[in-house]
Amino acid sequence: MAVLALDIGATKLAAGVVHGGRAVREVRQVKVPGEGVWEACRGLLVEVAGAERVSAVGIGSAGPVDVRSGVASPLNIPEWRDGFPIVAAVQELFPGAVIRFAIDGACLALAEHHLGGLRGLRDGLAMTVSSGIGGGIIIDGRVAVGRTGNAGHIGHIVVPGWEEPCGCGGVGCVEAVASGMSSVRWARSRGWGGNTGVELSEAARAGDEIALAALARSGTALGQAISSAAALLDIDRVVIGGGFAESGAPLWDPLRAAIAKHARLGFTRGLRVVKSRITNGATLVGAGVLAAGHATADEYD
Repeated sequence: MAVLALDIGATKLAAGVVHGGRAVREVRQVKVPGEGVWEACRGLLVEVAGAERVSAVGIGSAGPVDVRSGVASPLNIPEWRDGFPIVAAVQELFPGAVIRFAIDGACLALAEHHLGGLRGLRDGLAMTVSSGIGGGIIIDGRVAVGRTGNAGHIGHIVVPGWEEPCGCGGVGCVEAVASGMSSVRWARSRGWGGNTGVELSEAARAGDEIALAALARSGTALGQAISSAAALLDIDRVVIGGGFAESGAPLWDPLRAAIAKHARLGFTRGLRVVKSRITNGATLVGAGVLAAGHATADEYD
């Protein structure tokens, strides 16, 4: 019997087999196609399952989601923006299997709470800073879920000083200012010649002025959003993962400076922001935790 994990991200799809209740191995991944997204997911799941009978699947998806109806509506997947019944589709593929579904940020929080930087803590925030920005919240030892399953959507906290339009339809969301894709777009509009967040980070570390300004802008907005979240949630630990979070001092120094400026309440002054230690896809790891049943009704319900 196989337990599978599926990660539906903004730019890639990944699936793997859950071993030992938590570790996800035999991972396969592909870029999100312009069309045929479910067919790509299905192919990955069938490939990693092989000849094994599947007993459970954990699904983590970019949001928004509606956990109650099992529908994913990722902003960055146009084909699914009006909603795709992912739980029903996976259930049809593996009849009789237990299907557990959550937004990617909740899976991220599960991974960090069970295996990473939030382990042993009752309260904290896990974030991913990559092509987009997502997050998940641990409060009183449980993942915050919310009315529809979208709690922790920190990418859509509005940060002061910027009016960039966001894919959600709003303006000034931290994702619109600070994500890898947004930072690249901002830098290119000012004459920078690269194309990816990795290239932008490398250029900043090499001293390129536009790239440095782009990462300073991103780090400042992230620090503002994190400070607001810390005051709202009364947390003292934030764990950040994701490819763009690997940008080093050009991103992290402005981030920490913004926190020092804005997190001034007594209960927020000890706020610690650390890099994730999970290096092999935290959302997929969290989907594995979900699939294996470690996210119990007391923790995720």
